[in-house]
Amino acid sequence: MIVLGCNGFTRVSKFFAENLGAVGINKHYLMGHDAGASLLVDGELTAAVEEERLNREKKTTDFPFHSVKWCLDQAGLEFSDIDLLAIPWDWSAELQEQLLSDITSAPMEPAAREYLLTSMRGLFAEVVGPEAVLADFAARTGCTPDPDKVVFVPHHLAHAMTGYYLAGMKDSAFLVSDGRAERFSTLTGEIRDGRIRVFEETAIGSEYSIGILFSAITRFLGFVPNNDEYKVMGLAGYAEPPVPNPFLDRLVRLQEDGRYTFTRPLATDDPLSLDPLFEEYFGPREETLAYRSRVAAAAQEMLNAVTRHQVRALEDRTDLDHLLFEGGVALNCLNNTPLFEGSRFEDMDVSFGAGDTGVTIGAAVQAWLNHPDSAGRTGPVPRVAPYLGPEYDDAAIEQALRDVGSRVEWRRLSGDEEVVDLVAKLLTEKVVIGWYEGRMEHGPRALGHRSILANPSFPDIKDIINTKVKHREPFRPFAPLVLESEAPRIFEMGRKTRSPYMTFVFPVKPEFRDVIPGATHVDGTSRVQTLTDEQTPRLAALLRRFTALTDVPCLINTSFNVAGEPIVCTPADALNCFLGTEIDYVVLGDYLVTKSGSAA
Repeated sequence: MIVLGCNGFTRVSKFFAENLGAVGINKHYLMGHDAGASLLVDGELTAAVEEERLNREKKTTDFPFHSVKWCLDQAGLEFSDIDLLAIPWDWSAELQEQLLSDITSAPMEPAAREYLLTSMRGLFAEVVGPEAVLADFAARTGCTPDPDKVVFVPHHLAHAMTGYYLAGMKDSAFLVSDGRAERFSTLTGEIRDGRIRVFEETAIGSEYSIGILFSAITRFLGFVPNNDEYKVMGLAGYAEPPVPNPFLDRLVRLQEDGRYTFTRPLATDDPLSLDPLFEEYFGPREETLAYRSRVAAAAQEMLNAVTRHQVRALEDRTDLDHLLFEGGVALNCLNNTPLFEGSRFEDMDVSFGAGDTGVTIGAAVQAWLNHPDSAGRTGPVPRVAPYLGPEYDDAAIEQALRDVGSRVEWRRLSGDEEVVDLVAKLLTEKVVIGWYEGRMEHGPRALGHRSILANPSFPDIKDIINTKVKHREPFRPFAPLVLESEAPRIFEMGRKTRSPYMTFVFPVKPEFRDVIPGATHVDGTSRVQTLTDEQTPRLAALLRRFTALTDVPCLINTSFNVAGEPIVCTPADALNCFLGTEIDYVVLGDYLVTKSGSAA
């Protein structure tokens, strides 16, 4: 059975700008962001890619034409071969009526209410409703789907199933939390034998969305909401949360059953509405590090407290010992380690597709598992590696090198051993290297196939990469690569034994903070990626060789891009980034590239 997962809408961005901007709906809360596609063949995830990697528009909401085409092309398939089309949204007629009813009863001016009702009816009819989705697919691909072969999966269930599948289809409890789905912002439940059971009483509406609240704080601090929340996480390390914390003391109310509310429900139609409240809590807005980090630390403590409250209630509702945490809030890696360590669960997974990049995977899996032809195909399976995107052969690499002409010098190395040996020696110096190999990783993090590498033993290497390469804020930290077997020696891993997707943060042991200062944040922690020979053999070999030369057990790993751009995908993307920054070398497969006039 062949299942295509598809997320993205041709007209959603334009529709919001033309119709909903007038009532203040924030464009950064668009559904369909992180558009992309995935392909499941007889239960095996063979391909997944975000549309931004191919159309080069960061966090695009557009219909994923390029992603769909690539997924089918790499498998040698045509549209006629697709058995099921899975969409990670379910804007059913019943749900539409519920949402319109919510607006009708909401406290607002009559003229504003009528305008919003008209606009939302148009959104359902023209953009996200089932008929509109099928028409969009047909218009963009030339293939009209059979409605009987299209499965609309509720957004949060797609998130839950993404985590379930990528963690090996082990029976699990789950917490899903993000800005909002069709109607709710968070829910909990469990998955047994591939069947989802939602604890309906735990669902929380968007008016109490911890994700939207955190995004509003992100915007208040001068960043882009639904995009730059990781910057707030970085800032939080520079301060302790205030005591008392006004978010917890005056805004959030925790309920006995694991639910929570706000003393002031969110007005998602007005992204500026909370600014006066934030200034009441923290004083007039300032651009200083001290002010912003104090707000960030308070926001982080609030988010930690809310999710911990939800997980404690979930523990009482399930006897399962494995926890999945998915949705955009799960990308807050500062929260994930204490959330797990404070729970009774024996393990907790946050997948590489925890945000909306991964929902096409979960939608496809849900469609597959609920089809009669998949009967009996549940139970634990091997975990899925994140390297699911495009790769490019030597011919494509050499063509890209020829296209940039005399601006670079390059030579082909003899294979893994020479690449590993030469790059390890280069990394003993204060250099920055673009590392490009194999199939592109899926999700928001660079996980070793489209990465920038550097030696973390230099105290100023963070500043060099931030200012001269990434062109981003100087307070932003970098993640270390470490062999999974070595991680407990260097980091306080607690009950975790692995962190392959940079979704957990751990304290650096005191004796190693001066060994890897470039990968140690100001608060003494690191967002760790653990490596194994099975998942990333060449990169693991490079780290071993580098450690043998230097006694430094880690490498800095950050995404191969500059601020505001998607991670590089093609060899041409990699060379453009290389030539537009002060990266010293780039390794494209077996090719070592330098800028003309540089010594290699």
